Formats: sequence, structure tokens, C-alpha cells
Amino acid sequence: MIDTSRYPRLARIDSPTDLRKLAESELSQVARELREYLIEQVAGSGGHFGAGLGVVELTVALHYLYDTPRDRLVWDVGHQCYPHKILTGRRDRIHTIKQAGGLAPFPKRDESEYDAFGVGHSSTSISAALGMAIAAQRSAQQNGNASDARKIVAIIGDGGLTGGMAYEALHHGGDVDPDMLVILNDNQMSISENVGALPKMLARLMTSRRLNALREGAKRRLRRDGLLWRFLKRWEEHLKGMFVPSTLFEEFNFHYFGPIDGHDLPQLLHSLKTLKNLKGPQLLHIITTKGKGYAPAEAAQIEYHAVGPFDPGKGVTKKAAGKQSYTDVFGDWLCDMAATNERLLAITPAMREGSGLVRFAKEYPQRYFDVGIAEQHAVTLAAGMACEGAKPVIAIYSTFLQRGYDQLIHDVALQNLDVTFAIDRAGVVGPDGATHAGSFDLTYLRCIPNMVVAVPSDENECRLLLSTAFEHEGPAAVRYPRGTGTGAKIETELKTLPIGRAEIRRRGAGIAILAFGSPLATALEAGGELGTSVVNMRFVKPLDETLILELACTHTALVTVEDNAITGGAGSAVAELLASKNIQTPLLQLGLPDVFLEHASRERLLAEAGIDAAGIRKAVLARWPQSAARPPVEIRNVI
Repeated sequence: MIDTSRYPRLARIDSPTDLRKLAESELSQVARELREYLIEQVAGSGGHFGAGLGVVELTVALHYLYDTPRDRLVWDVGHQCYPHKILTGRRDRIHTIKQAGGLAPFPKRDESEYDAFGVGHSSTSISAALGMAIAAQRSAQQNGNASDARKIVAIIGDGGLTGGMAYEALHHGGDVDPDMLVILNDNQMSISENVGALPKMLARLMTSRRLNALREGAKRRLRRDGLLWRFLKRWEEHLKGMFVPSTLFEEFNFHYFGPIDGHDLPQLLHSLKTLKNLKGPQLLHIITTKGKGYAPAEAAQIEYHAVGPFDPGKGVTKKAAGKQSYTDVFGDWLCDMAATNERLLAITPAMREGSGLVRFAKEYPQRYFDVGIAEQHAVTLAAGMACEGAKPVIAIYSTFLQRGYDQLIHDVALQNLDVTFAIDRAGVVGPDGATHAGSFDLTYLRCIPNMVVAVPSDENECRLLLSTAFEHEGPAAVRYPRGTGTGAKIETELKTLPIGRAEIRRRGAGIAILAFGSPLATALEAGGELGTSVVNMRFVKPLDETLILELACTHTALVTVEDNAITGGAGSAVAELLASKNIQTPLLQLGLPDVFLEHASRERLLAEAGIDAAGIRKAVLARWPQSAARPPVEIRNVI
């Protein structure tokens, strides 16, 4: 429970209603307590950190002035929402965030009525808020209370405005003229530094704050002369151009205010009061500091974007080097391959650190392209590069590639272009929850013509299959999980493997387990206990059809294991093959269930899905109890 002596005001706030009972003069103290409490709680449990610290004053001001939950706050990106959760009845559970049974790390509609829109990806807030504003105004009009429609606010930050969907929403919003407010939380960061032309424009706006003040002062004085004011009002946009470097938002028909200091609570309150009851689309530009109020986080904003548990007095300490993660393996492979092939270009949608591109960005800056949170553009950009003879590699999370699916099909695969997809965070991801799970990529990739889809079983095989995909002249994807694998020794040579060729890792009797990717280790453990054959499939597309048909004829049953949704996944590919050949060998498909997986550790989620060693053994024995009598068989590697 919260320490009432340290947090006397925050302890009394169980909902925004309690916040609104306080005098406005008390809000600065509430903000101080909220920031200190956030530091204490995230230090104890881990979680997203810097972004929440940057919106403390904004969160207090919004919940104080708006009638939430009736009025809607739409947060984007979602990791800004920790202060919001603390003020909306979840204060005493914030330490459970990202843990099994605890709070979700992002806004989630079925967790709280204050979470108006669920979000894990970015750049969705303006579209969602626009839809809410249109529906709310329509409902109020139908009920005869047009002036009493609920207020809608979208808060977009941490690079969210680099995504194309945000501009589509601005484009449409300016046309339909809704009553809504967009708050641009400009901290010049996403996870890494913001990239592209827009952040440069916003930086120019920030440096023009004095000129903005001068402009507004001049306008106030001119209003005293009615005739001159009416004349000059028609030329307001031209006058703005004399002082402000860009009128982008005004051209979208959003009335632009700012930029203002997002940590100046009185100024925030004053601006929001002014904007709250204005008609039409408004945009308030605030300047904030990611990690505000915690010096180490302000100084190292990338490092403190998300953290594990740490001592607030000492800050985050670096862990001793352990096994290489799959992400590390990819980063090293990329640099090694780039040294041998000048045609290699690397693309990331704002995930330099997460996808392992830090070293490449330093060593090959002219061949490194961070496109911002713009996955669709990333994929078609790669297609264009491939048209001119380059060999682009897109480093992207499985969940984020979903946003570029149309481009993957129409712009890459349909034209059979030479693009390599390095798909990180495939399968069960864990604490980040359903929005970040890579549960579906085998399903959505294997149905696309011309695609090669590889699934490495360990870190060394990941390197081998990355080389294989890169050397293949056409679209190819290598998907690998978060974290570390078995600790396999990494071969430095850039060797390739035969496409569509599996390997038998254990010869047994009765049942053959076909393991796709990282579940191989657990399949080998279960297979050793059961005496079954175990196969490292390596590829989902193309399948090693010859080997599968041979195994179907020499074994009494087949079992497929994958870290992907069972529906339409690798096991389905095997089932389709057997059906096409009219082979009746029984088949058991193990993988992720047909639900969105909640946040928990990766190990727990794999166990719950039954694709750890114990789960595989239990499922096999439940289906074929007689297999328990078969003796274990020695391992035999066959390449």
C-alpha cells in the first residue's frame, strides 16, 4: 500500500474524481508525489519508465480538467500511460505491471473504463479519437444535446507522429471538422532519437516560441482596430509564415497552439482550459523531456526507456555478459555480411536498439536507414531498393511486420523481389503482452507465394539461415524468438544451408516429433523420455516434403511443435501435405492456442501452451498412452 506520510495527496486519489476535489494550487504537489511514486514503483518491478516520467504534469492536468471517464483520453504510444493508471484506481497495483495476473503494460479497455482505447503499437490515437469524436457528436445530436457531447483528446508522443497512419487521420479529421483535441507530446524521442523531416520541423517550431509569443501579442493589439483586424485575419496564414517555420497542422485544418512547456503545470492548465470548449479540431504542441525528474533517465533516455528492477539511488547497472541473444546474433551477422557484400542495406522502423542495429549504424551509417515508426514504408522502401539491385535487410519485430502485410504481399512477394526479413520477437514474447506477441507470423507468411520462411532452432542456426535467406534471390524471412537460446557455439563463417531441407536429430520408434524453430530443444528432451524420433524442420516454407512423407510411412504418428498459433501454422502445413497425398497417419499439432496471450514470462506462457518438454510429453501420452513403454534411444545427428 502507498505510504501516506510520503505521498499525502496521492494517497487520497483513488480516482480522478478525488483529484478534481483538490484546489488547483495543490496540483503541483500532486505532480511531484506522482513522479516520485512512479520512480519508486517501476524501480521495484521494472517496466516502461522514461515516457511516463515525461507526461506527469500533462496527466494530472488532463484528469483534473476533463470529466474522465465520460470524456475520453486516448494515449499513444501506450507506454506513456503509467501515471494515467496510477490516477485511475490502479495506484496500489502498479507494481504488478507486466507480471502474470497484474496490470497490462499498455492501456487496455477491459482493465479499466478509463482506458478508452487499447494500444500497443503506435500512431493509432488520432484515428481512434477521430472515430470517437464523430460517433459522440452524432449521438449527442440524435439525443437533442448537441452541445453536451463528450470531449475527446488524443495524446500522441514518443515518435508516434512519424507513423503514416497519424497523417491519414489528420487529413481526414481536417475535412470532417470534429470537436477534438490532439496533444503532441514532443520529447524528440521514440525509443531511439526521432528521425526524419518532421522532428526537424518541430525543432524549428520549438526554437520559435518567442516569435510565436510576439505574433500572438501583435494579434491581440490588432483586434482593437476592427477594420484592420478583419483585413489581416484573412492573411493570418501568411503572417504566420513570417514567424513560424511551418504551417503543416494549420494546412490540415487543425488549429495549432504552442509550443508550450509540458512541465509547466500552470501554463498547461491555462492552455487546456482555453482549448477545452473550442469547436473544431485543435492541436496543442507541448515540449517535454523523456525521463523528467530522474537525472539518470534524463541523461540516458534510450537506456531508461524500459528497465528491469533497479536501485533508484544507484540507477540501472549493466548486467554481466551472458549468452548471446538471438538479436545479438543477428546484429553481428549483419555487420559480417555487410563487410563481404556492399549491396547490403539495412532498414529498421525505429527499433535500432531492440533489433540489434546499434553496431551496424555506427560502422555503416550510409547503409543504415531508420524510417521512423513507419512499417509500411519500410517494406516498400526495401522493394524499391531491390528493384535497383540492392539487397535490403529489414529488421523488424513479428508484431510490427503485421502492419506492413499488404506491402509484403503486393510490393515484395508479388514482384518476387530480393528482400530479406529478419523477424525478431517471434512467437511468445512475454511481459509486453498480446500487443507485442509474435504469434501469427508463420500463419500469415506461409500462405504467400514466392516466400521462403526459415525457423532456426538455436543461435548458430539463426546465423546460418540468415545467410541462406540473404543469398536466396527472392523474398525470404528468418523468424527467431526474444532472448537467448541453447547457447550454441557460433560459427564465424558465413555458410548457408539447403533451402527446404530438414535434419533428423534423433531416431526413435513409433512417433516422430517435427519441431519448427526454438521448440526443438524441448522436443529433444521430451523425445528422449518417450523414445521418439525428433526432426529439426528448419523451414516452414518450403517444407521438406520428402522427409515428412517418409516419416509418415515409417512411423505410427506425427507430432508438430511450433511457437506460433496452431491455426494455419506449421502444423497446418504438414496436415495439408498429408491430406494432399491421402496419407492417413495420425497427426497431433502442438502450438499456441486460439486466444490472445496475456502478459507473463515467456517460460510460463510456453508451459501454459503445452510446448515445453513436460507439455509435449503429456500431450503425446494423452493421445498415445502406449508410447510410454518405448525405451529411450541414443541421439543420432543426420545433416
